[in-house]
Amino acid sequence: MPYEPPPYLAELTLAQIAEQVENRKLPPVEGWAPQQIGESEMRIAADGTWYHEGDPIRRPAMVRAFSGLLTRDDKAQHWLVTPFEKLSIEVDDAAFIAVDCVMRDGEIAFRLNTDELVVAGPDNAIRAAGDPDTPAIYLHVRRGCEARLNRSTYAQLADIAMETSGDDIEQGLMVTSQGAIFSLLP
Repeated sequence: MPYEPPPYLAELTLAQIAEQVENRKLPPVEGWAPQQIGESEMRIAADGTWYHEGDPIRRPAMVRAFSGLLTRDDKAQHWLVTPFEKLSIEVDDAAFIAVDCVMRDGEIAFRLNTDELVVAGPDNAIRAAGDPDTPAIYLHVRRGCEARLNRSTYAQLADIAMETSGDDIEQGLMVTSQGAIFSLLP
């Protein structure tokens, strides 16, 4: 069955975004207890490119499949988990890249480089890191894994913050989604 990419994020209503988020079926990684632990010889570069044994993985469907198996532990180690194996994977910065965002009905939705949609909120917090001169904004995706906002998505989010802040801009750049408030300043 060929993969059909979802429609452009700006064209979707909040209900359509929520439906796509709900329809995303992920493997039940949390319930698996693999006995074998090893090295995957895989790496996710800072630009979101996946590598296996030094070569880029060129099939987006493979990247989407592997991304559904990703988890990150309390020591910030990323793992690919199957029912039989738990394989470490090197991640240069974040496991995902947020490549687009939009505000709909007071909620902020992000598209990831894997074509997944994530709505920011209490379960998917936005985190500012870096320093004021070179901020880095991250979005919690799942299982400890984060997405780093690329430059254009950061600009989109900053525009949303400026549009919604009104006269409160002195408080700093902030956004609200699903009732949670997030600062965009490190």
